[in-house]
Amino acid sequence: MPRDAGGAGDVLRDLRTATAEEHDRVETTLDLMDPHLDRDRLVGALGRLHAFWLVAEAGLDAWARRRPGDAVALQWDRRRRAGLYAADLRALGADPEGAPERPELPEVRDTDEALGRLYVLEGSTLGGTVIDRHLATLPGLAGGPRLRCFSPYGADTGAMWHTFRRVTREHVAADGDAGRVVAAARATFAVLADWCRLAAQTSGAPA
Repeated sequence: MPRDAGGAGDVLRDLRTATAEEHDRVETTLDLMDPHLDRDRLVGALGRLHAFWLVAEAGLDAWARRRPGDAVALQWDRRRRAGLYAADLRALGADPEGAPERPELPEVRDTDEALGRLYVLEGSTLGGTVIDRHLATLPGLAGGPRLRCFSPYGADTGAMWHTFRRVTREHVAADGDAGRVVAAARATFAVLADWCRLAAQTSGAPA
């Protein structure tokens, strides 16, 4: 879970508090820190996340075309990860297009909503570094391909998260609506949690 040192009324703290329940639901369903995680379960989780990222990024791409200045400030071009999920699935011997179903996400109408959606996508990069270390310890996965989707920025992970925090706070301090940022994050996280749960049920994995 992303952590932040902001005080009362800080939009980053509000985001973290408001999405805690949905975040826990996603973590429980995917269970990527399971010491018995095997390749098949990992592939299933990556497939669910890939489908979600495709839809989430399509909405952000549409926003970026309307608000290119805000997209540049957030370094949106560098934050795309759907391609990394697809490449990792191929490296594991799976077809990234094997599951054509996609979740449904609301339109990203403005920068408030873009920041809320990005909070969900970007926050996962912090925990992703822990997941990477865990995967390297699993007997069934050790020595396999080095996955990139969980820690796409490498040594720049902290810097990219700092940029997101800074731009989000500056946007809200200027003329943004913190409540709408939080509402968009909650809506995005809720879709992700439900998508992971339904996909897990369909595949027979524990939900």
